[in-house]
Amino acid sequence: MQAIDGTFLDFKQLDLLAAGQTAVHRLDPRAKVLTTACFILCVVSFDRYTISAMLPYLLFPTILLAVGGLPFGYILRKVLIVVPFALVIGIFNPVFDRQAIMQVGALDIWGGWISCASILIRATLTASVAIILVALTGFPAICAALEKLGMPKVFAAQLLFLYRYIYVLTDEGVRTTRACQLRSFGRRGLSMRQFASLVGHLLLRTWARAERIHMAMLARGFSGAFHTTGPQSRFGRGEVVFMFGWMALFIVLRLYNAPQLLGGLFTGSLP
Repeated sequence: MQAIDGTFLDFKQLDLLAAGQTAVHRLDPRAKVLTTACFILCVVSFDRYTISAMLPYLLFPTILLAVGGLPFGYILRKVLIVVPFALVIGIFNPVFDRQAIMQVGALDIWGGWISCASILIRATLTASVAIILVALTGFPAICAALEKLGMPKVFAAQLLFLYRYIYVLTDEGVRTTRACQLRSFGRRGLSMRQFASLVGHLLLRTWARAERIHMAMLARGFSGAFHTTGPQSRFGRGEVVFMFGWMALFIVLRLYNAPQLLGGLFTGSLP
């Protein structure tokens, strides 16, 4: 639980990174949200056996990292949190898909291994751009942009509440776990009965904390809308160039396999 707490507390660094003043930070959040959505749609729409055609999409997160001045190591650690979940999804593909679709020397490569690698690449690309989007924009600004783009206010409010109070839930869990450890006199691990009791107490503490937060919000006149005090951005020429330039590139890369075309250009095998 303490390791999880450290991970979630580390996510707060994203809010600090979002306060940057680079050209990408200053773009209207709607342009960044729409561009990221187009990127994700293009990446996930590839065939399950596609690998090389997705590699040029690394250009987008790489340029955002460089222009936005984001720490590569920090973003990489956040992306690596998602990779094991993607590996669990694709690890059994070689068991069910043993059809040889390519050959390297005398070694037959099964389609299951190709599809597993494709899943890992998709997860890496989509997770990286999502984390970079939060680091360049901030989650409250993303929720406000989604609301301006037509998302119902109640959904935007729920997303913002989830992001803000997941740290509250983590703090409650850490305090409960620490209290249990202090009363265990050095014993490691929890029995099933102790674990069930711990989860039950965490649920009750979370419920009580949520009621206090709700009453505090009502006392401050909360009516379902969040009011931001930061500078108001506008959708201008820079946003149009950024959004449509990247979207055009994503669509071209989706329609044409750039690495295959370059390989054919150097080998002289183009039609």
